[in-house]
Amino acid sequence: MSALAVSHWPGALVRTAAMFSKEFVQLRRDRLTFGTMIFIPLLQLTLFGFAINTTPRHLPTAVLAYEDSDVGRSILAALRNTTYFDLVEVVHSESEMDGLMRSGNVLFGVEIPAGFERAVRRGDRPALLVAADATDPVAAGTALGALEGVVSTALARDRSVPETRQSVTPFEIRQHRRYNPAAVTSLNIVPGLLGVILTMTMLIFTALSVTREIERGTMESLLAMPIQPLEIMIGKITPYIAIGFLQAALILSFGTLVFEVPITGSIGLLALLSTLFIATNLSIGYTFSTIAENQLQAIQMSFMFFLPNILLSGFMFPFAGMPGWAQMIGEALPLTHYIRIVRGASC
Repeated sequence: MSALAVSHWPGALVRTAAMFSKEFVQLRRDRLTFGTMIFIPLLQLTLFGFAINTTPRHLPTAVLAYEDSDVGRSILAALRNTTYFDLVEVVHSESEMDGLMRSGNVLFGVEIPAGFERAVRRGDRPALLVAADATDPVAAGTALGALEGVVSTALARDRSVPETRQSVTPFEIRQHRRYNPAAVTSLNIVPGLLGVILTMTMLIFTALSVTREIERGTMESLLAMPIQPLEIMIGKITPYIAIGFLQAALILSFGTLVFEVPITGSIGLLALLSTLFIATNLSIGYTFSTIAENQLQAIQMSFMFFLPNILLSGFMFPFAGMPGWAQMIGEALPLTHYIRIVRGASC
């Protein structure tokens, strides 16, 4: 190495150190960016560590018992004691059970037929009928897999039930997976993608709208014109509603034609509620654009709002498997309710 190159080393180190200090000063002044760097990892750790559970528990369950027997009471006690099911309703007719499942108030229905105890004691292996809302195959499959073991354990402790071989249960579980009998995941994922894509695009489009005008210097010209701020906001948001409708139409058409997702609900009602959902996300994005000082901050705010939406809305993970505090946050997010709407219209 030549002497000239060696002589440049002290100056290079000083200049590098000055740039290093300058970046820290700039980062300290940009509090939103610094907060994002700290908040996002903590948010991800909290959500993935505490809120996300791929094995859902405490699933609302209704029971239809045609007889009041010791075996029936043992089954009810087993359902109450397990963490997989929450016995929220004891119904008295099939129509009442169907109404609860259609409304989404319960996800499982257990039917104990007449003569079940007598058939069990005689060793006839009667059928225990289980209806499951299979719109979310993950939640339904895990609970159905645990149900047989729960009931078998309860009946094994009943001395009135005859002993059977370990591999043979004293009853048969007949499953009826409603709304998605083949457990096709696309029937659950594709409708949810409609809400996720609309949330992401509508937030980003409008979050950048005002900050872009400010950075280009055209916002001052707009404010100098004889136009009110409310009129500016409506004028900026309205075109994106049409874009959101176009996106929704493309996604629904593609999902119906390619993934064979049926649309069984009212198209008009879905369009009306989609308008409300799109306008809500546009308003949130526009609010971010008025707070942010530049386009980078607007994108950071949008991402911080989008992350809880995609994780706590029930799109990626079963909503019923989240703890109570996470469900409360999820209920406050627009994507949670829109996913329920669009999945209800397509199943």
